[in-house]
Amino acid sequence: MLSGYPSNVRTGHYSPLRYPGGKGKLARFMKEIIRSNGLSDGRYIEPYAGGAAVAWELLLTGVVRRVSINDISLPVFAFWHSVLNATNDLCREIRDCPLTIEEWDRQREVFRHANQVDHLSLGFSFFFMNRTNRSGILNGGVIGGRGQAGEWKIDARFNKSDLIAKIEKIASLRSRIELTNLDAVKFIRANIKRFGKKTLFYIDPPYFEKGRFLYYDAYREEDHATVAECIKELKELSWVVSYDDVRPIHDLYAKCPWLQYTFNYSARNIVRGREVMFFSRNLIVPEVTAPLDEIDRDFRRHPKPVSMREFAA
Repeated sequence: MLSGYPSNVRTGHYSPLRYPGGKGKLARFMKEIIRSNGLSDGRYIEPYAGGAAVAWELLLTGVVRRVSINDISLPVFAFWHSVLNATNDLCREIRDCPLTIEEWDRQREVFRHANQVDHLSLGFSFFFMNRTNRSGILNGGVIGGRGQAGEWKIDARFNKSDLIAKIEKIASLRSRIELTNLDAVKFIRANIKRFGKKTLFYIDPPYFEKGRFLYYDAYREEDHATVAECIKELKELSWVVSYDDVRPIHDLYAKCPWLQYTFNYSARNIVRGREVMFFSRNLIVPEVTAPLDEIDRDFRRHPKPVSMREFAA
């Protein structure tokens, strides 16, 4: 573990961002995949970084040596760029910002004019909205409502000292972090021949069914198909793909080893989230660890037909 990093940080809580789907809960399982396949001290890659919760936990606890994060979203990129390249300025913005509806309105306007502001201004506005909106959803509305009459107020998820500490720890390892702002498919194809075999891609596209409600950059059905075709080109590299557990996604990855699981996450409502992971054939996939709960898996050379599987939808 990184020297000086608090040992009591819970798994899944290394990122300063909140993200729908709670992918940080996969970190413990991803650690086991890396260790089971001799990928420790290698490189971990997220083409859809978002909050990058798994990446930061793997890096800060010493499981991998380097991470590459990519996100086509300019606000997401601007935030991580500020974390790595304007750390002190970003932390000062966080420390000094008032947690009021007036400030929320101001930051929303900055966010709405993403192409007219610098990376620091945009990155901070994205961060502010992420921490003050319900479930971190950018179109979810402010916590407590405009009247701040609810049980939870705008500052409920904005512990300044804790968030600054997380940002500073990530920034302290900037020499081991690569950040890009590309379309995920272009990013994957650009790196197929660049990285060695001691590499793990974790590919987490927007949800198929509920993506339009959770993300600004939701995908259409043809976009998901393009991603699946791209992943088939990763013949010599190890990869994991995760999605909501729905029939159209199983159709796209019908011949791949798969694992269905559940975990609890909050995105406006507390639900029992059911998802699926698909894996490159070269990977040894260990037993699922808490907080995940396995439903079914099939790692035979010829997985059972999609028509014989059960889905969430």
